[in-house]
Amino acid sequence: MAGFERRTLTPPVEAVREAYAPDSVVLDAGADFETLPPEAAEELGLLVDALDPAAYPREWLPDDAPAQLRRYAGSDFTIGMPGDGTVVWTRQTTPPTVIAKKRAEGTPEDFLAFLLSEAFVELSLEVPEHFLPFFGESYRDLAAATPLGPNETYQLAAALFDAWVGIQSREEFSGWAADAGGNGDTGTDGNADAAADADAGATAHPEIHAAWADAGDRLVDRLENLPAEVAHGDLSFTAATEYACAAVKHDLDLPAPFSALDTAAYRDHGADYAVRWAEKTFEKLGE
Repeated sequence: MAGFERRTLTPPVEAVREAYAPDSVVLDAGADFETLPPEAAEELGLLVDALDPAAYPREWLPDDAPAQLRRYAGSDFTIGMPGDGTVVWTRQTTPPTVIAKKRAEGTPEDFLAFLLSEAFVELSLEVPEHFLPFFGESYRDLAAATPLGPNETYQLAAALFDAWVGIQSREEFSGWAADAGGNGDTGTDGNADAAADADAGATAHPEIHAAWADAGDRLVDRLENLPAEVAHGDLSFTAATEYACAAVKHDLDLPAPFSALDTAAYRDHGADYAVRWAEKTFEKLGE
């Protein structure tokens, strides 16, 4: 694949980068990819100060785990995995790197601004860059809790992780409306989260807030029909979970059983909660 070029950010997106991930490097990739080819991943070493490939215990994986997940857990320098979307980020480089894939050229500018801003926010949250370190040894429990094959288990895990991250990232995006910054208001109850936002410099980013809201609006109609589509066999359960979990980051109302993922309990208990949710959900589906 072609190499990388430094990406010039629009002023609204650059403002988010400066606020949330000021040390990050932002690149355009010369091609699309799920996982960067080894030679392309190594090329990142020319653009950053250091590489620090991650590796995870193979014991975390079920015996039938997909080959790409096994490679990710191994010692190979692996950037990008199936389901990552148009923009990926990694802390396996110093400084952290955000990469826009080739397909970004055809992505609406406002939506791409949201995706890039989302990467900066996620870097600031110190969340893992993939579901495997989030689930850890619980990934085997997730696989055992469902009747799904290895690829669908991967899809489900990625969606559940997306929701967990989204519960946290939406707290930032929701505070970026034009009237959100600079007013000193920490909420009617003076809660700690709002105060923390103020301390973090929760400056308004109205263009990005509008793009975040618009992306959520596009999911609303689909959410209302999810249970019926699954019941009628028009949509797989894992695909429905993807839609629902993507909606979490936009603070939308979810139908059951997905509404149980949009909770403080999930944010606080993470992978253990996700596995228990899967167990209970598939028990009910089997009734």
